[in-house]
Amino acid sequence: MAMFADLAFYLVAILILLVIIASAIKILREYERGVVFTLGRFTGVKGPGLILLIPYVQQMIRVDLRTRVLDVPSQDVISHDNVSVRVSAVIYFRVIDPGKSTIQVEDFMMATSQLAQTTLRSVLGKHDLDEMLAERDRLNLDIQEILDAQTDAWGIKVATVEIKHVDINESMIRAIARQAEAERERRAKVINAEGEQQAAAKLLEAAQVLARQPEAMQLRYLNTLNVIASEKSSTILFPFPMEFGNLMAPKPK
Repeated sequence: MAMFADLAFYLVAILILLVIIASAIKILREYERGVVFTLGRFTGVKGPGLILLIPYVQQMIRVDLRTRVLDVPSQDVISHDNVSVRVSAVIYFRVIDPGKSTIQVEDFMMATSQLAQTTLRSVLGKHDLDEMLAERDRLNLDIQEILDAQTDAWGIKVATVEIKHVDINESMIRAIARQAEAERERRAKVINAEGEQQAAAKLLEAAQVLARQPEAMQLRYLNTLNVIASEKSSTILFPFPMEFGNLMAPKPK
């Protein structure tokens, strides 16, 4: 009976020892780091690979260093020119300091999400609607710089910010369409006026050349007559110079 009691004691001791060893050995993947606390105090960041901890004395929190994608929900924004729009964006960020991301902020994912929403509304509210639609690259860079500066204290690096959608109500879409149509008409009128100006300048140059050489006018008449005759027109009106008419007029006796 005593032998069975001793065997049971040894089995329990071995089991307890295995549990202690299992709790002391941790394995971290290449993209993971372990934030270690000894009796509640931060004592460093370890990993990747095999990590040995003192059971019940040291605790470890795993932190993923891979790039995370944060979808910022649609935000109601009033632009600088008083246009109401709904804007959504996506943010790419990663943890670069596991210690700060664990100690300085309770939930860095939630904190980054809330900060991104307020920053998106604040930055876009300083710009006009045309800038939101045409200068997204510059706005993305401005938002990314602001977020990166504020999340640096949390050990987070904001790599990229992309504005996905800028939703406008139907009345504003029709107003933009009318504005674009008016702009196209304005350009057409300007191009037409520039063409008239250039044509007038060329006609003036041609008139000056013909004035210097009157014989060139006769050649121009003949060329015009040739063009008209090639079109098989039934009626040809051919102008004559005034000097030629004076020569054909009968002389007074």
